[in-house]
Amino acid sequence: MKQVLFAAVAVFAVGAAQAQTTTGPRGAAPATAMPAPAAVPTTPNAAGNPAVATTDQTATQPAKGANSFTMDQARGRLEAKGFTHVTGLEKDNDGIWRGQAERNGTKTSVWVDFMGNVGPV
Repeated sequence: MKQVLFAAVAVFAVGAAQAQTTTGPRGAAPATAMPAPAAVPTTPNAAGNPAVATTDQTATQPAKGANSFTMDQARGRLEAKGFTHVTGLEKDNDGIWRGQAERNGTKTSVWVDFMGNVGPV
């Protein structure tokens, strides 16, 4: 019984070791690892870069782009920046949530862009 178990473990170990070995054609050098991916620029206001992370900044202009925020998320960002009574939120053709809100008792037009920037108009 011990010999059968030992043989099974040996076959498994050899098979696993062979599966991890990469070689090229006969006589060629072993395959090399894939090169590292190119660095991605991280410009904070890269409106043309949909991979830009969201921010908590208040920008002076909204960045155009495909906006994945829901209406409730856009409202939450506005409220986190001190706006109250947020109404009329609609996403425009540039992917910017626009609506009305109050801050310090003054009603104003507001927006939330695809990066999460919030601003009064």
